[in-house]
Amino acid sequence: MADDPDGSGAASPWLASDVARGAAYDLRFERLASSGTHVHGEADLVASLAPATVLDAGCGTGRVAIELDRRGVEVVGVDLDPEMLSRAREKAPALAWYQADLARLDLGRRFDLVLAAGNVMVFLAPGAHGAVLRALARHLGPGGLLLAGFSLGDGRLDPGTYDELASDAGLTLVARWSTWEREPYSAGAAYAVSLHALESAPDQASRFPGMRRPASRARERA
Repeated sequence: MADDPDGSGAASPWLASDVARGAAYDLRFERLASSGTHVHGEADLVASLAPATVLDAGCGTGRVAIELDRRGVEVVGVDLDPEMLSRAREKAPALAWYQADLARLDLGRRFDLVLAAGNVMVFLAPGAHGAVLRALARHLGPGGLLLAGFSLGDGRLDPGTYDELASDAGLTLVARWSTWEREPYSAGAAYAVSLHALESAPDQASRFPGMRRPASRARERA
C-alpha cells in the first residue's frame, strides 16, 4: 500500500482488506454475547471516565456507540466505511453517524472524550497516524481525553511512536493498560489501551487510582 500522509481513504488498509462488513461483522459479537461473554469492555472503560459527550472515531457498525448511548452518554459516530455506517444507521437511526476521513475530520464541535477502539490505528494508511491524531485532538474540549486501543507487533505502530505522535498533537500520556479491563501494561504486550489528555488540561492522573503516568517516553518496540 502506498504511503498516504494526508489519510486519504483511497489508500485505507481497512477498505482494501477482506474483513467482514456490516451485519457479517456484527455476527462475531452477537455470538460472543449469546454465549455469555461480556462484549462491552470498551464502553465500561469509557463510562468509568464519566464523559458527557463522546466522539466514536472509527465507529464501525456502532457497537460501542450504541452501548454508550444506552448508558446515557451523548455520542457521535464517524467512520470511513459506508457499509459499516449503513449497518450502524440501521441499528440506531436516531444517533448521529458521519462518513468521513479521520485525518480530515471537522465536525465543528468538541467532545469530552474521543474514542478510537477496534484497531482504528492499525487500519490507518501508512503515514496517516499523525494527521489523524491532530484531527482527533482538535475535537477535544478543555480537559478532553483520547482513549485508543490497538494490537501491537508484526510491524504495527508501537506505543512509543504513538506517544510521540500524540505529543506532537498536544496530547500527554496519562495511563496505559493491556486490556479494556485495565490489566497492567508491560513491554511486549500484544495489545495497548492508551489514555491521553490535552496538555493544557489539568493533571488527570489522580482520576485513576493505582495508575501512574509512565516515567519515560522512550520508544518501545513490541
